[in-house]
Amino acid sequence: MRRVLIILPALWAAILSTTTARAGDTWVDLTHTLSAEAVFWPTAAPYARTTVFEGQTEGGYYYSAYSFSTAEHGGTHIDAPVHFAEGRRSVDEIPLEQLIGNAVVIDVGAAVAKDRDYRVGVNDFEAWEARHGTIPEGSIVLLRTGFDQYWPDAAKYLGTALRGEAGAAALSFPGLSEAGADWLVTERRVKAVGIDTASIDYGKSRDFRTHVRLMEDNVPAFENVANLGELPATGAFVVALPAKLAGGSGGPLRIVARIGTP
Repeated sequence: MRRVLIILPALWAAILSTTTARAGDTWVDLTHTLSAEAVFWPTAAPYARTTVFEGQTEGGYYYSAYSFSTAEHGGTHIDAPVHFAEGRRSVDEIPLEQLIGNAVVIDVGAAVAKDRDYRVGVNDFEAWEARHGTIPEGSIVLLRTGFDQYWPDAAKYLGTALRGEAGAAALSFPGLSEAGADWLVTERRVKAVGIDTASIDYGKSRDFRTHVRLMEDNVPAFENVANLGELPATGAFVVALPAKLAGGSGGPLRIVARIGTP
C-alpha cells in the first residue's frame, strides 16, 4: 500500500500536465455545429430536430426539450474501425487513450489548390518530417486540406449538390491515399487520423481502400474536422470524444485541441 501511495501522485501529476489548462493555453474547437445545415454524405438522411416542448410551463418556469435524428456518419464524426473492418472495434470499444493525445498537423493545402482530388501520400509525410522531425509513435495525425472553408456549402465542399446515388457518384474532394495510410500504420504506428473533408478516402474512391487499411488495424478516422488552420504543425493536444453508441460504426464527434505553453 505504501508503494501505491508513492506512485500515484507521480501518475496524477503526469495526467494533469497534459489535460489541465495553464496560463497561456488556448483551446480550439475542431467541430462543425451539428444542425440541419450540416453536410452529410449524399446517400445519408440529414440531421433533423423536432420540438418536444418549448416555453413556459404551468408551473411558471421555462422548459425546453427536443429530439433529434442523425446518421452516424454526418457532420463532424468518427469512423470506428468496424465501419470498414469486420470484427474490429465499434465506437464504444475504442480505448480512451486512442482518442486523446498529441497531434501533428500535415498541411497539404498547396497541393490541393492544384488538384481537388489530391491524395495525401508518403511523400507529403516525408516532406513534413524533413521540416519538423519524425512523427512520434502514438500521434494523432490531422490532415489539413483547407476544405473546411467551404462548409456548409455542399456543392463546394463535396464537389456536388446532388443527393442520393447521383451525388455519391459526383463527389470530388481530397483524401488520404492507401499507401499513405499503410505508412502511417506500419512506420509510425499512429493512434488515429483526422481530415477536414467528408471522408478519409478521396471523393472519387469506389473501393475505400484507405478506410480498410486504417481500420483493419483498429485505427479510427475523424472526418469533417474544422479549424485545422488554427493549429500548429506540432504542439497541439487533441481530445476527440464521440457519442458512446453501443455497436456503432461511427457517431457524432466533439473534437477539440489545446495549444499549450511549453
